[in-house]
Amino acid sequence: MTSPTGLKLWIEGARLRTLPAAIAPVAVGTGAAAFDDGVVWWKGFVALGVSLALQVGVNYANDYSDGIKGTDENRVGPLRLVGSGLVAPAKVKAVALAFLALGAALGLVLAATSGWWLIAVGALAILAAWGYTGGAKPYGYRAPGGGSGFLFFGLVAVLGTTYVQLGTINDVSVAGAIGVGALACAILVANNLRDIPTDTETGKRTLAVVLGDRRTRWLYAALVMTAFVLVVAWCATETPWALLAWLGIPLAARSVAAVRSGATGPALIPVLKDTGIAELVYAIGLTAGLFIGPV
Repeated sequence: MTSPTGLKLWIEGARLRTLPAAIAPVAVGTGAAAFDDGVVWWKGFVALGVSLALQVGVNYANDYSDGIKGTDENRVGPLRLVGSGLVAPAKVKAVALAFLALGAALGLVLAATSGWWLIAVGALAILAAWGYTGGAKPYGYRAPGGGSGFLFFGLVAVLGTTYVQLGTINDVSVAGAIGVGALACAILVANNLRDIPTDTETGKRTLAVVLGDRRTRWLYAALVMTAFVLVVAWCATETPWALLAWLGIPLAARSVAAVRSGATGPALIPVLKDTGIAELVYAIGLTAGLFIGPV
């Protein structure tokens, strides 16, 4: 296959298929603010900018860090810029830092208008983005790193989006944060499930490596069930329109079926795509339900 060049190469490195994980929490957080008539649209769009910038930044940062450590040399998944040798590591690092800086700048706008203590939250998120695979002891190579998606692209992103608009958090924002976080974590679990053989060879002790193949597959299914059953049921007690989140069930069910059937290697790549889209559809449905509000 011919490798992409120029802008197409950088777009490939940005991993656009991961962006639903950045859009979903901001949508749900805004929906939770709307549930209590507290939407501030410009803050919602700035929060979206922060989330997207950090997601792209962490993608390039992971590409750079994994590439220079040599852990991407025999990977099964999509193209990596540094690991493939197509882009110099210094260039990828510079672009990663530029996107993280953009996220920081947008975050300062929200902090200045919503509470300066948010700077500490933003700083922690940026450090976590870089430290996932960067530095001497990347936490993404260890089992606890498996919860990072739940924490930052679930709890922090959803609750933060609600807070900057509403000035507080509410029950539906907490429920939504758990649901979106569970699906974000499911994407990471599926990714690490695919990489168990290569991660084991390179010394990565991800949660999937520690749990093993069978239990990782059960964990993936449990995370999806948490979002689509427990969280939707919780939100439905506030508004039955929350059931619109179930529009994502067909894609989620297909992904669970593939994981539970024993799909491995390249066969898990569609699972990552379907889980990301399912998360976005779930978030859109739940957000719509929250905007409609109580009946």
